[in-house]
Amino acid sequence: MKKLLKKILNKIRKLLGLEAGLVLSGKLLIEAHKNIRDVDSLDKVEFKIFSQWGEDGIIQYLISRIAIPNKIFVEFGVEDYTESCTRFLLMNDNWSGLVMDSSKADIDFIKQDDIYWRYDLKAMHSFVTRDNINQLIRQNIKEKDIGLLVVDIDGNDYWIWEAIDAVRARIVMCEYNSIFGCEHYITVPYDEKFIRNKKHYSNLYYGASLPALCLLAEKKGYLFAGCNSSGNNAFFVRKDICALKPVDYKKGFVMSKFRESRARNNRLTYLGKADRIKAISDMEVFDLKSNKNVLVKDIFGLNS
Repeated sequence: MKKLLKKILNKIRKLLGLEAGLVLSGKLLIEAHKNIRDVDSLDKVEFKIFSQWGEDGIIQYLISRIAIPNKIFVEFGVEDYTESCTRFLLMNDNWSGLVMDSSKADIDFIKQDDIYWRYDLKAMHSFVTRDNINQLIRQNIKEKDIGLLVVDIDGNDYWIWEAIDAVRARIVMCEYNSIFGCEHYITVPYDEKFIRNKKHYSNLYYGASLPALCLLAEKKGYLFAGCNSSGNNAFFVRKDICALKPVDYKKGFVMSKFRESRARNNRLTYLGKADRIKAISDMEVFDLKSNKNVLVKDIFGLNS
């Protein structure tokens, strides 16, 4: 029933020309932003076309500042791809790409959408792990030097990006968990079967802190370019091809304000600020500095 409803809504959207209207809006926003140079904060170039937040605008700004010979993207964790950080690149800029998701129904939906024959898009059903990610990419992408890699799987994001060597994207967008703050180099311990809402009912236990991702980025040869204003996605650019000024991660850090916490019965509880970290205080995180697992309550001093 849900799959059928999605197909119907998608058809209605196309018949009404809503998708074409969105792309046109994006073109107008790109024109309005074309003279913006060297912003000190990425929120100044944000706009949303198909992305969840303002990532479409940020990506357009970055690709306007960086030479990208191979206009190819890889994105995983896309669901049915109606809301995505690469869909506008595909439709407006005629990029090619690979998208992956663990839901077969969502991948089937993408393959039945007109977008699948209109553009050079590959969609693959797979539960991504650090052991299979490179094979999945190499099966579909032959070039190593690609334009954009989007890592957003609400769990093992740090470990998956660490493992990727099949491509060396010029731009990387990776989700971070802002409730982990900007002081600690921490991530959830690796679990190849990690599913966010099953690992902890609150829906708040996932991913890595921004400092952890910046540390990994440095090891991989990337500089931190900033975060979106919603406080959930960080952007990194390869140092060897980039003239952008690096951003200090403490200055670039953004704390999210969206309130997506859940109770045990899966109802939204709307926790905010410090209450969110308290909700997962008994869970373990891996501290990259001490190289061991520690309890959230210990690392954040929540024992009292």
